Amino acid sequence: MHITYVLGTRPEIIKLASLIAASLRDGLHFSIVHTNQHYDEAMDRVFFDELGLPPADYNLGVGSAPHGVQIGRMLCGIEPVLAKLQPDVVVVQGDTNSALAGAMAANKLEIAVAHVEAGLRSRDRSMPEEVNRVLIDHLSDYLFCPTALQAQILHDEGLTGARIRITGNTVADATLAHAQTALRRSTILQRLGLPEGGYHLLTCHRRSNTEDPAHFAALMQAVTSISEAEGLPLVFPMHPRLDALGSAAAQRHRALRAIGPVGYLDMLALQQGAALIMTDSGGIQEEACILQRKCLVLRTNTERPETLQIGGAELPHGLDEVALRSAADRLLGRSVTWRNPFGDGHAFRCILDTLLARDERAYAPRQRLQHA
Repeated sequence: MHITYVLGTRPEIIKLASLIAASLRDGLHFSIVHTNQHYDEAMDRVFFDELGLPPADYNLGVGSAPHGVQIGRMLCGIEPVLAKLQPDVVVVQGDTNSALAGAMAANKLEIAVAHVEAGLRSRDRSMPEEVNRVLIDHLSDYLFCPTALQAQILHDEGLTGARIRITGNTVADATLAHAQTALRRSTILQRLGLPEGGYHLLTCHRRSNTEDPAHFAALMQAVTSISEAEGLPLVFPMHPRLDALGSAAAQRHRALRAIGPVGYLDMLALQQGAALIMTDSGGIQEEACILQRKCLVLRTNTERPETLQIGGAELPHGLDEVALRSAADRLLGRSVTWRNPFGDGHAFRCILDTLLARDERAYAPRQRLQHA
């Protein structure tokens, strides 16, 4: 068996890392296709290196573009690669355009598709990611669900049978495997002069929060007011496209400390040291829950309701200052008593065992692919 992993963003690298590492460790025949959807060569190299992953076999160089253009370019790049490789299964993760393009290209070539993190739903079709999730699930031959909730969602959509498997979430694989390493190796708290528990952490990247400068400015006012009320700085590792907006916000709000993008281990260290995490990232929402850090979700819906149900996260009634401060007050007054709902860190083994079915052909020596 030949497994091809299609990815394109740093969250996908993180959430496929345990599968790729196990494939390498077990001597499986696999390949990696990187669309470079959000490509920064230096940052990508840091993530691959810190997670102990081999470099991608194919880099497609797609880059940023409007959704239709980007997906079209990805299909044009992925399809000939898959036609050449002829893998037995294409593995995609999550809800990105890269995952959708990988699933579509494989489906057209009659190659099996495995969707890691299947069944998530925010019920908000205005989100491109929500549309991607639904399409990928309905194209997939293997549906690997983080929890029973997602399996039930798929069942309700008519996707039943052996293709659904509850595996746990591979984000727990990565987080549990690297959390202590991050504390040992990362020096970011020392470099920034941050005491453990003496700051809040912010991540904000979704276009719904960043496209409109007025909305972004109001959101920064709201989140900094939360940190100012606690007398703590708000550390903001910024996405490169937010340089101008983020710098302007930092000039207006003394509590806001904008920094550049950080690597995986540095981000894990920042999360573990934070008194509160505020984010619009689903992955950070999950990691915060696993690390037992309180998380204020900067959205009005979420496809990760488990984090709300166990008390690890709070969803505001709106994104105005009053609603966000009220949600933060509820969260900060809560004890940390929840247990990680996303598995024991071995989702990768369940997924690989399902794919391989102990097919001896899968255990071929790892060979780097030769291509132009």
